[in-house]
Amino acid sequence: MNFTLKVWRQKDATSKGHFQTLEAKDVSPDLSLLELLDELNEELVLKGEEPVAFDNDCREGICGTCALVVNGQPHGRDYGSTTCQLHMRMFKDGETITIEPFRSAAFPIIKDCVIDRTALEHVIQAGGYVSVNAGAAPDAATIPVPKEDSDRAFAAAACIGCGACVAACPNASAMLFTSAKITHLASLPQGKVEAKRRVRAMVKAMDEEGFGNCTNIRACEAACPKHISAEYIARMNRAFLCASVS
Repeated sequence: MNFTLKVWRQKDATSKGHFQTLEAKDVSPDLSLLELLDELNEELVLKGEEPVAFDNDCREGICGTCALVVNGQPHGRDYGSTTCQLHMRMFKDGETITIEPFRSAAFPIIKDCVIDRTALEHVIQAGGYVSVNAGAAPDAATIPVPKEDSDRAFAAAACIGCGACVAACPNASAMLFTSAKITHLASLPQGKVEAKRRVRAMVKAMDEEGFGNCTNIRACEAACPKHISAEYIARMNRAFLCASVS
């Protein structure tokens, strides 16, 4: 398979960026997009050129570090997966593929396709934890939790904090990410103790980091590699309202 890649290049956060056109020849359909970038970088290095900077870690669809927009879609066209799990067989032979970083004022570009997602960490630091003593694993098993609540908490906890929801949203909203973290903890007995303080603190941090608001377009839900439901946003809004008036 042969491809034309248009890859975003930017020296640093203050420099003006541009798309660089690269040709990929005789590509195996079983290669992932990141593996293709690895091969292209080897070629660039051999030519004495600067390799493309991009973020990655586990390459197993778990960490969400591979924050790339592929042909206008966060993580690419393979629904329910991260960029590292996007394989070249998903594209047509001869296709032009545009690769760029997640776009958001809250995600400043460090270099090329590497972004700074510290803003999401600040939201977590504001309240994405349980301060009560939850005990060891055997102790947790002694606290009965309704199955509906445990299922909801488990589904919300699947969020990997990749930021695809922010990149997909025209408002650059982080409400799907924030609501997933809030729902995860508020659904369990150990998280109910400080639920009101948590939702106020995390929403405040989200706003301070410059993320936009939700207008129910649900592009976040469509782009999420872990199928996080936009239902959690409604839950967070209700919890925030109750916490603000009580």
